[in-house]
Amino acid sequence: MHDLKSIRENPAAFDDALARRGWMEVTPELLDLDTRRRAAQTELQDLQTRRNQVSREIGIVRGKGGDAEALMAVVADIKERMTTLEGVDRDLGETLEQRLAEIPNLPGDDVPAGEDETGNREIARWGAPREFDFTPRQHFELGEALGQMDFARAAKLSGARFTVLLGDLARLDRALATFMLDTHTTEFGYIEVIPPTLVNDATMYGTGQLPKFADDLFKTTDGRWLIPTSEVPLTNLTADEILDEEALPLRWTAHTLCFRSEAGSAGRDTRGIIRQHQFHKVELVSIVHPDRSEAEHLRMTRCAETILERLGLPYRKLLLCTGDMGFGARKTYDLEVWLPGQGAYREISSCSNCGDFQARRMKTRFRSKGEKGTRFVHTLNGSGLAVGRTLVAVLENYQQVDGSIAVPEVLQPYMGGLEIIGLRG
Repeated sequence: MHDLKSIRENPAAFDDALARRGWMEVTPELLDLDTRRRAAQTELQDLQTRRNQVSREIGIVRGKGGDAEALMAVVADIKERMTTLEGVDRDLGETLEQRLAEIPNLPGDDVPAGEDETGNREIARWGAPREFDFTPRQHFELGEALGQMDFARAAKLSGARFTVLLGDLARLDRALATFMLDTHTTEFGYIEVIPPTLVNDATMYGTGQLPKFADDLFKTTDGRWLIPTSEVPLTNLTADEILDEEALPLRWTAHTLCFRSEAGSAGRDTRGIIRQHQFHKVELVSIVHPDRSEAEHLRMTRCAETILERLGLPYRKLLLCTGDMGFGARKTYDLEVWLPGQGAYREISSCSNCGDFQARRMKTRFRSKGEKGTRFVHTLNGSGLAVGRTLVAVLENYQQVDGSIAVPEVLQPYMGGLEIIGLRG
């Protein structure tokens, strides 16, 4: 959500920033709605004053035994007009809020301009891709050959874009999530949370999933939504609250199932587990003082990078351009892990600084000690990491010539000391 006062004071700057995201100017419509609404509110206030004045006059006339019928007719007319104006104010306010809710966050000044992923800027690389003396296979080939990744049975149960993991691969998947949670909580200061995975409209609205992305979400028959990421419930933990400045930063992490309809992904990643309707992630969320959100953004991204490095997975870090950023982000770093089976880097984490965009929608503020006024917090979120995609990366990077999988050393304690995942006799 955007600050209407700021738009009113500098509409050209607002339109210029949106133009960097490929948007046409929106301020003429917004300012017209705002002007009409404020005019209605001003007239309402004037009528309220006039009604009170006339009501006092009626009391005086009646006190003197006079006829106040004409004045009562004036009050009736005023009330009728006020009822009309209240409807105008309400309708204009709802329209204005709807229009504002459809507008994405403004990009930071240092975000590169670009129309799509081709405009993203590579910042750094870590690790050298492994050189194989055989042709590396993709994760789904490896998983099916091991008999521990079953797409046919998943399709029987649920349809396309679902997977059943079995045996050691299921345990490896669990080990990855536990390793991530342990690292983020014991070393990086995140508090582990088990949040609801079904949420209401207000919660989805607060982080920007509604109204724009309703078609990408799953909705239950009783009106709740399945979360697309635990960013949604974690960030909304502070909705409608005024926090003490001393409580900041708040850092939360959660491992949850996530659900996305992948409505716009026809034909993309149709094999394997990279793009599923149901998946799970370890999410990172920070609620911070506005002056410290840039530093927190780098810190959060570094937490995700550390997981990849300890797993020995080569990756690259990208600064996303204006045309590839998410709706609620003002600045985003993507981490892309090397997948030798595909011969390509693929996204495994996206860490975004949303500024006060979500906080305004959620009405989350903080108060400094000794001050009466409040300010909006800044919110940040990132994957630390997407567990299924990390499983993909481990399978492809640690595959052996016979189709077995070497278990990364850091995960072996979570696997009961198991060093190799192979065919079970």
